[in-house]
Amino acid sequence: MRILLVSDLHYALKQYDWTLTAAPDFDVVVIAGDHLDISSPLDGSIQVVVILKHLQRIARATRLIVSSGNHDLDRRNGQGERVASWMDWVRRMGIAADGDAVEIGDTLLTVCPWWDGPLSREAVGAQLARDAARRPEAGRWIWVYHAPPEGSPTSWDGRRDWGDGELSAWIDAYRPDMVLAGHIHQAPFRPEGSWVDRIGDTWVFNCGRQIGPVPPHIVIDTQARAAAWFSLAGTEAVRLDRPLLRPLESLDAPPEWLADWGRGPIRDRDPIPA
Repeated sequence: MRILLVSDLHYALKQYDWTLTAAPDFDVVVIAGDHLDISSPLDGSIQVVVILKHLQRIARATRLIVSSGNHDLDRRNGQGERVASWMDWVRRMGIAADGDAVEIGDTLLTVCPWWDGPLSREAVGAQLARDAARRPEAGRWIWVYHAPPEGSPTSWDGRRDWGDGELSAWIDAYRPDMVLAGHIHQAPFRPEGSWVDRIGDTWVFNCGRQIGPVPPHIVIDTQARAAAWFSLAGTEAVRLDRPLLRPLESLDAPPEWLADWGRGPIRDRDPIPA
């Protein structure tokens, strides 16, 4: 399976356009939360309408999976906790979203919402417990979860750790194969931070965020057992069938397992015209 991971696009529409151009080369595209920009003067409800159109276009090109992030919360539920209610519209378009579990071949993907309080946190815990019973015996279990875990370089912004302690406990309890995250924009670009970590048997990924039309992105190939991160800061790669060693391998060109994809290096693609 070939997976493209992006996150924290924050209403950067050219980055959504780039994701659309790249989408056909992948079996799955994951956008791991923070679609909206709460600092924008444009009302969030208008942003939602525009983002839904972009998501629909990407979903026509490949299998799309979407989770919410802390910027995506637009109302309070009956318990007073904030939720991304517009994810219901994403699901109605046939796109896997918050609370869903998707089986693709021998892989189960669990899509977790951003939780805002004890009740929604308990709901995520129940979701993971439920999906643990469905975990493929000979396959993979991948979580889409906006925040990275506590104590990981994927949650380091250069000054402090912003990781999710509950996620760390859930990883210890269930040992998923991968967690696809985002949230901490600076982590891959800071000393002592990173776009990748391994906690026991679990690989954790965080793309980060950058300016420009191309988002930082991670390509995961489960058949090649490898992953690569592309950004303005350069390209790095890891083997998923070996221990994680630092410093990571830095690349001047796409790795061999990416050479036959589409129109050349993914990071060099131009966005489609607006």
